[in-house]
Amino acid sequence: MEHFTFISFVSPFLLPTFYIATTFLNIVWSIFLLCAVIQCLYYGFIFSRFAFFKEPQRNLSAEVFPVSVIICAYNEAANLLTHLPSVLEQDYPCYEVIVVNDASTDDTVKILSYFQKRYKDKLRVVDTCSLKRDMAGKKFALTQGVKAARYQHLLLTDADCYPLTRQWIRQMVAVFDARTKVVLGYGPYEKKDGWLNMVIQYETVYTAIQYFSFALIGMPYMGVGRNLAYHKSLFEKEGGFQAHAQVTSGDDDLFINKVSTFQNTSITIHPASFCISHPATTWSDWYWQKKRHVSTGKYYQFKHQFMLGMLSLSHFFFYGMLIALIFNESYVCFSLIIYLLRLLIVTIVFYKVLHLLNRTYLLYLLPLVDSLFIIYYILFFPHLLNKSVTWNKKHL
Repeated sequence: MEHFTFISFVSPFLLPTFYIATTFLNIVWSIFLLCAVIQCLYYGFIFSRFAFFKEPQRNLSAEVFPVSVIICAYNEAANLLTHLPSVLEQDYPCYEVIVVNDASTDDTVKILSYFQKRYKDKLRVVDTCSLKRDMAGKKFALTQGVKAARYQHLLLTDADCYPLTRQWIRQMVAVFDARTKVVLGYGPYEKKDGWLNMVIQYETVYTAIQYFSFALIGMPYMGVGRNLAYHKSLFEKEGGFQAHAQVTSGDDDLFINKVSTFQNTSITIHPASFCISHPATTWSDWYWQKKRHVSTGKYYQFKHQFMLGMLSLSHFFFYGMLIALIFNESYVCFSLIIYLLRLLIVTIVFYKVLHLLNRTYLLYLLPLVDSLFIIYYILFFPHLLNKSVTWNKKHL
């Protein structure tokens, strides 16, 4: 009787609490389902376009376009000494290499002087020291390189990058045709030991999946300056970087975001077109590098911000809601089934892409890194609202 009296007394308070808890779980479940559907749509209908992409057969000896290769260098003496010969010794009949010395204070001038004597008919040097700067960061140096270019077809890379083969220029330029004015290439990082390199490799592949896939569905939104080609006339017609001259970063992605269309943009992932980069060797360096990269996202066109935002938010809340649901016995079974279904779709896409990009060793890390990627969003989301950091070698 005492128990009955106690239950009768507390039940008016317990029932609303039970109702609130049940309603909360229903909301969590609904968000989880919605995010799972969004994620599957991205992977099944957008990213699969790149996963099953077949590189067209191109006649590399058909038409040879004269090419201007542009490299911007700020205190890059060591990298120029190591990597510039691989650019200057390409198997291509008609091209020039323009290195823009952006007021370096190391031995860059001496190294470039040495290479000019050795490759006097191919290497040209532009110095920015005596020029009045009218825009931020690397954009000023790159603009001077574009102005100095003799040829219409421009091919861009960085001083700390090197082509995987002597066919790099030939493969990239072969994509140009009467329609194509922009060519998006792939710039992987060197494979090294350690967890940091694994994270860098995964993030680079995931970024490539996004910008290549969006280009293939007719929504190109970015490219990477490590391996990118476009027409000089397009650069001049669009006013170069003037639309975002005040932004330190964005010499590659913001420019492509502005000028690329479904009609004028193509991609290439032929292994001979790859341009390799040195990865960050410390977590701090990587953090600052990614901070600079993500800071330009707020300047993208709204449709691209929306699509990328939906992708990131659905990824983040998918795992956030999953964590909440697996501790409830009523939902744990269904939650795990949906998690495994999504993981299957993601794995199929990554399996195909990793073969395309020669990074198959990353596949076994996929479940772990995919789930831990929510930490990436937490770390870098605030920087979408902050100003860009200064351009220098460490932050490239």
